[in-house]
Amino acid sequence: MRPIRETIPLDEARRLIDGAIRPLVRVDRVRIDRANGRVVAAPVVSQADVPPFARAAMDGYAVRAFDTVGASTQAPRVLQWVETVFTAQIPAHAVGEHQCTEIATGAPMPDGADSVVMVEDTEKDADGTVRVFGPVYSGQNLTRQGADIRVGQAVLSPGDVLTPSRIGALAALGFIDVEAYARPRVAILSTGNEVVDPGQPLKPGFIYDINKFTLGAILREHGAEPVAFPTAPDNVPDLERALRACLTEDVVIFSGGSSVGERDLILDVVKRMGEVLFHGIAVKPGKPTLFGVIDGTPVFGMPGYPTSCLSNAYLLLVAPMRRMAHLPAASPRTVTIPLGQRVVSTTGRHQFYTVRIVDGQALPAFKASGDITSMSQADGYIEIPAQTDVVEKGELVTVALF
Repeated sequence: MRPIRETIPLDEARRLIDGAIRPLVRVDRVRIDRANGRVVAAPVVSQADVPPFARAAMDGYAVRAFDTVGASTQAPRVLQWVETVFTAQIPAHAVGEHQCTEIATGAPMPDGADSVVMVEDTEKDADGTVRVFGPVYSGQNLTRQGADIRVGQAVLSPGDVLTPSRIGALAALGFIDVEAYARPRVAILSTGNEVVDPGQPLKPGFIYDINKFTLGAILREHGAEPVAFPTAPDNVPDLERALRACLTEDVVIFSGGSSVGERDLILDVVKRMGEVLFHGIAVKPGKPTLFGVIDGTPVFGMPGYPTSCLSNAYLLLVAPMRRMAHLPAASPRTVTIPLGQRVVSTTGRHQFYTVRIVDGQALPAFKASGDITSMSQADGYIEIPAQTDVVEKGELVTVALF
């Protein structure tokens, strides 16, 4: 047994992590139907106008606005129908004086016409004459060529996060793919002789792997690509082989083996293969957390207890993963409400404390570091600073919502 006798503050741990992690420079070519949430890596400049032609914005008649001046129900303007144009059709005739073209929404405007009279304000006779019962102004009820995007216009810039609307702009320009920064690939390696994957028979003394899946979910949510590796047994040769395999990825995350027991060997393995930057953080839960670098690859040793592992993922992984992926800093939704029950914290350790929201109050949800329901049945968490030992009932707290 090797007790963790010294811990570092949470802010110091974050500083050391930030110093070892850099945004990725790799670029992927990503199909736009798979690009939502990706970050643009190169400027996107329009090579065409959008729309590529002037088009009707209403069903009705394309006209010269001047020919409708003074039109009313009592004194309609009478125009001569020339042709009917639907979408995907090119007008065969220009619109001349006192003429009109029946037109569908989205159809190309004929030459000579500068506006569209809504069909509701017209009446067409069998002989092809059209009575117009209200005036329109030039440009009314049509969309001009390039009204949305012009040739040469910068549509997206490096660092822009692709959203459905931005993907729509790419589609409007005819792009099928886009250059985006690569997602950081993160190796997830669970350790422990007793750990098996869900779906396998559970023998006495064994437990299902939780952390591989909770870590994978939070990594995907924040711009990374988790890569699950087979669980490694608790012995140095197997752990070293497993770690060597994981070093092909951008980041490595161990789950388990970072504490102080006889079989908690991650500290030894990382020391043998690289540099340990810290082992032990003044947080609760999650004190036995390790961070180091091997051959330039950041390596996290996360606690094996599910709540400790997941809470430290929120505290330590989210920010650097988003920075590697060129994503903006996370902005969790928060609510400020009274605490419904007195909470005693451990002085000297920054606490990540899960809560449920009941009747407008924050009630404790934390059970124990090994209980995943501490997180799954919580609505969010509050952070209790290291210098605070008690948060009294009724005190206003800020809850970061899951």
